[in-house]
Amino acid sequence: MTPAASKEQIRAYYDALYDAWGPQHWWPARTRFEVIVGAYLTQNTSWKNVGIALRRLRTAGLLNLAAIRTIPLGELEAMIRPAGYFRQKADRIKTFVAFVDQRHGGSLRRLFAQPTQKLRQELLSLNGVGPETADSILLYAGQHPVFVVDAYTRRILERHRIAAANAKYEELRELFEQALASVARPPAKSRTENQELETRFRPVPHSPSPMSLAQRSPLAQVYNEMHGLIVGVGKHYCLKSEPRCEHCPLRKFLP
Repeated sequence: MTPAASKEQIRAYYDALYDAWGPQHWWPARTRFEVIVGAYLTQNTSWKNVGIALRRLRTAGLLNLAAIRTIPLGELEAMIRPAGYFRQKADRIKTFVAFVDQRHGGSLRRLFAQPTQKLRQELLSLNGVGPETADSILLYAGQHPVFVVDAYTRRILERHRIAAANAKYEELRELFEQALASVARPPAKSRTENQELETRFRPVPHSPSPMSLAQRSPLAQVYNEMHGLIVGVGKHYCLKSEPRCEHCPLRKFLP
């Protein structure tokens, strides 16, 4: 598939998914810092387990920079144990807070006021922050217009023969950003009876949260929506072992 055709197809995916499901209200969080902690915790684990860890942190009043700055590392490890790899993740969250303190005066506002590419490079220099984590923090906590590529994105692109399984992260990110650069979010349409039957496995959108409703540019909103929609496809239709192609809103695009 040519680059132009790939971009056109990705734009068609966005329209089809948004028509079928509308806004997904992703990322579900109350504050920027909760998004950041969630981005670390979701590495190599399910969102269900992340949710358990976040609720424990919230109940203990630990979802803020000051609390993480002062809590002993061992106690933080115990709090986030449900998310797995808790020792690594606790250390990385501590490293992030130290980075904000040292480089940005302990202020997330100052952190996210940096130019996108400069801040992206700073985040990528931190221990435990790869492209997906950095871009999740940029898009969902900082409202920067950066598309997030995850395992669901790769699986869908490979099965639809748009990209190879070993395609580089940056190539896929740029492909989506270029494809969606001119997209305006369409209004949700009423679904027909057939569409209702075809989407019986359709994801239930998260309830709106302060961060999912945060003010952002139209482009950042499109990237936000598209990633949330792809997560829905990956979790409910494009499953790793037994895909449900016959019910997926993207089935008509399969080669």
